Amino acid sequence: MKPDTSPKGILFLVGIGPGDHRDMTARAIAVLRNCDVVAGYRRYIDLVAPFIAGKEVISSGMSREIERCSRAITAACRGKKVALISSGDAGVYGMAGLALQLLSKKKLRHKIAVEVVPGVPVINAAAARLGAPLMNDYAVISLSDLLTPWEVIVKRLTHAAQSDMVICIYNPRSTKRTRQIKEAHSLLLQYREKNTVVGIARNVGRKGETVTVTTLGRMLRHKVDMLTVLIIGNSTTTLADGAMITPRGYKV
Repeated sequence: MKPDTSPKGILFLVGIGPGDHRDMTARAIAVLRNCDVVAGYRRYIDLVAPFIAGKEVISSGMSREIERCSRAITAACRGKKVALISSGDAGVYGMAGLALQLLSKKKLRHKIAVEVVPGVPVINAAAARLGAPLMNDYAVISLSDLLTPWEVIVKRLTHAAQSDMVICIYNPRSTKRTRQIKEAHSLLLQYREKNTVVGIARNVGRKGETVTVTTLGRMLRHKVDMLTVLIIGNSTTTLADGAMITPRGYKV
């Protein structure tokens, strides 16, 4: 049998950071500049436009992730260098997991090379704007129940609240999902004091960025939507000169 001499492509699963090009890694930028095809959600394609001029683009809207991943994999199987992009880090609520699942299901890992290119998660960028709220243990939870049952999310949120970990919340509210953030807020108030420090970061690294420090009791008085991430402090989180700090335990 003749060996397979067809060109072997590569699929890069790239985290492009929160949006600001200064927060993109040099590795991510290099991959984008040197690939043949870029695949991603339309808004993210726009964010990396300076690095992908003249390249083939595969883009689509929200809720078409499987189709977008499949098209990126198909392009890589044709011998192309393909960058499938996600905001933040590709492995944190991004496309890396889905892409690897599809490759395994279709038994295509032998056909192409795969490389995960890490990026700055949005929650880390938000924490940097706020000060140092993640200096000790923390949990990251998405309130979107489109793919995860709400009962599971409630269970995770409850245990995180009981543990006194700092809690980072992604996808707190959309135009259709308005109940979840209210229920989450009520649940958190069962285990955290009303004066618990809370950071609200919206459009981090993008036009219109806002960063607000408030309390758990007043949290829902501020704008919270799909472009927002929340950082709920633990019992030791404080404000010092405007910076949100969760002490690690050093004696100072």
